[in-house]
Amino acid sequence: MKLIVITGLSGSGKSTALRAFEDMGFFCVDNLPIRLFPKFLELSSENSEVNKIATVMDAREKEFLISYEKVFEEVHAQGYKIEILFLEASDEVLVRRFKETRRRHPLAKDGTILEGIAKERACLSDIKKMATKVVDTSFFSIHDLRQWVKSNYSSTLTSEQLSINLISFGFKYGLPYEADIIMDVRFLPNPYFVPGLKGLDGRDERVVNYIKKWKETGVFLEKFLDLIYYLLPLYCREGKTYLNIGIGCTGGRHRSVVIANILKEYLSKKMNYRISINYRDIEAG
Repeated sequence: MKLIVITGLSGSGKSTALRAFEDMGFFCVDNLPIRLFPKFLELSSENSEVNKIATVMDAREKEFLISYEKVFEEVHAQGYKIEILFLEASDEVLVRRFKETRRRHPLAKDGTILEGIAKERACLSDIKKMATKVVDTSFFSIHDLRQWVKSNYSSTLTSEQLSINLISFGFKYGLPYEADIIMDVRFLPNPYFVPGLKGLDGRDERVVNYIKKWKETGVFLEKFLDLIYYLLPLYCREGKTYLNIGIGCTGGRHRSVVIANILKEYLSKKMNYRISINYRDIEAG
């Protein structure tokens, strides 16, 4: 079982990091009481679907600072290997983040934010020395931190891929509201007006051959597929975990279906993304 413990200073981005692990298929728990850690792992090991765990444990729970060393030794004795990710940031940045969110520092009590930060640094100094990775998030945006987590832990993952949903649709029935990218293919020759093809749909080989035989179809596909191939890694870098691409023609029955299928086949061969396809208006067109 892959086991990541996220800890560090309050305001350093632990919740953001946890969400990044969750996007990569980890079973995630925030603020797990340290005393429950061994039992939690025991119960998790009984579920064959849980093989990657990330949990945040930090100074919000007083017992953590007292017991983490003993509990981690117990977990090691059970055969688990713990990777500790420690997040920190400069005092100036942490103070600014607390002011922006208007949240109290968990160790400040009646003191100032700076006093709380100083106390927390001292309390966590030993576990920082134990950490597998230490990262200063002072100059990270939320997107930067998510990308850092994915870049540093992606080699441990099997399902950290962008999910792509292709939607063929007809413009006369409205745009798919969930689409991130929309491509209008109404400029292609329309099989609707060809005798023998009107009653078929874009999954039929006769319709496919008709649309693919035109020069403009070949030129369009070359440019469109090249654009999508270029864009997808950039969306991944930005931290996007799903992308909806709409392909539209007049009725959503012929041209959009053909192009959506060609795009699906192309992406399946070129890239290891999870791809689904939805012929939204194929029966209505």
